[in-house]
Amino acid sequence: MATGSSSTLPGTAEIRTYKGQDRALRADRLGTAGLLLSVLAASAPLMVVAGVMPTTFGVMGIVGQPLLFVILGLVLALFGIGYAEMSRHVHNAGAFYAYIARGLGPTAGAGASLVALVAYSAMQVGVYGILGFEVSGLFATYLDVQVAWWIPALAGVAVTGALGWLKIDLNARVLGVLLLVECALVVIFDVAALVEPGPEGRSLAAFDPATLGGAGLGTALCFCIAAFVGFEQSPVYAEETSRPHIVVSRVMFLAVGFVALFFALSAWALTVATGPSAVVDTSLKAGPGLLFELTGARLGTAFTDVLHVLFVTGMFAAMLSFHNVVARYAFAMGREGLLPSAFGRTSPTSGAPATGSLLQTVVSVLVVAAFALTDDKPAGDPTTPVLHLFTWMGSVGAFGVTVLMATASFAVIAFFVRRGAAGAQVWRLAAAGLAGLALLGIAVYTVKDFGVLVGAGPGSALSWILPGLIGAAAVLGLLHGAVLRSRNPEAHARIGLGNEAFRLDQAAARD
Repeated sequence: MATGSSSTLPGTAEIRTYKGQDRALRADRLGTAGLLLSVLAASAPLMVVAGVMPTTFGVMGIVGQPLLFVILGLVLALFGIGYAEMSRHVHNAGAFYAYIARGLGPTAGAGASLVALVAYSAMQVGVYGILGFEVSGLFATYLDVQVAWWIPALAGVAVTGALGWLKIDLNARVLGVLLLVECALVVIFDVAALVEPGPEGRSLAAFDPATLGGAGLGTALCFCIAAFVGFEQSPVYAEETSRPHIVVSRVMFLAVGFVALFFALSAWALTVATGPSAVVDTSLKAGPGLLFELTGARLGTAFTDVLHVLFVTGMFAAMLSFHNVVARYAFAMGREGLLPSAFGRTSPTSGAPATGSLLQTVVSVLVVAAFALTDDKPAGDPTTPVLHLFTWMGSVGAFGVTVLMATASFAVIAFFVRRGAAGAQVWRLAAAGLAGLALLGIAVYTVKDFGVLVGAGPGSALSWILPGLIGAAAVLGLLHGAVLRSRNPEAHARIGLGNEAFRLDQAAARD
């Protein structure tokens, strides 16, 4: 295969980016449908409807959650305009950090790479907590067997890790089946709630802007933005798709539109089923059991039992999706010298980034084990697996992804300005700027109210330790980039270029 260079350094040889087939992900393995199913699986519809929505209603007191999903959908659509245009020029499994490197410079890209690795890893590991709790509850309910939550959690780690070694097209099929069944069940509940509404009828009060008031709005924004996480992952698979300059951007907008509409309608259905004036108190009392109580009353025990099972498979789909993304970030970082070179190789049999997959599996085992060892509650208590592992890690991950999206928005502007294309892309850059400011505002509000997100008391160190994990990752990544620039400027200049950056630059020059 031919090689080339994407840029040069004064006084040095050309920067060669192609490193051989074992450093490349296999192309043409995903089309629009496969990629869409892979990224939507991360949104985990049942986990959002049963977990995120009752928390936003009850703990944060935001009745207007349906409207919140519409607003966030518009913000993320604005973000997607610039992000999608950037995806036509940069095809790299490092996605966020590659975009930031190409726009704001390699050192900034190095900082973003570690933030992305920590954020997506935290979100993936957090899901093991609620998975373990739910599975242990199913064992207790249907088999009358008490199983500690960490046993099914570690079993989930093992199965996810094994699938991470397999071909991505197999994973897309697994994710697709689980996702379609899950969405169908949520839609059935939505219809049942509208057919048999609560005491206030089919009220549209939840779409009233006045329902967004309250001290919990900032935290609700971050918590709900986690429901959209997945759409921004489509560029991670760009190297493995057919016609990435078309498929990636198409999937992003389809995913944002679907998630905004699906969750806005489902959140509205919850308010209709309980009544807008009662949804906060009802959600606070029922917690994650709200959805199952409402389906039991309307659709019967058998449907609710199936819903419990699909709740587990939906979480599994989300874990698998996040696992694939973390593995590909690690692969891209290894290929470009930000991690040891072993991470930048693919499996000769499946073409998957096997070492990155193994890294995420080991991290998951260690984190789950750490929470298990500190759990002194009786079996069936949700404190450690749900309120700590799931909520803490999910909040850290959502905050990290929000920071990355805000930074990527400004990187898009810088990328096209540096190319002299600002005039031709002015409306896209304006959209990116508006999205970046909105996302930055959400990130600031998140830090301010992080204690509410994680249920920490006043003055708790968790209020700054947990978001500090993202800050620490950014600082360490920036320092690593600065050291690399000093010691190995050629490797530093390659950050974000990927395996065949010269071909991408040639294609962009022809546009």
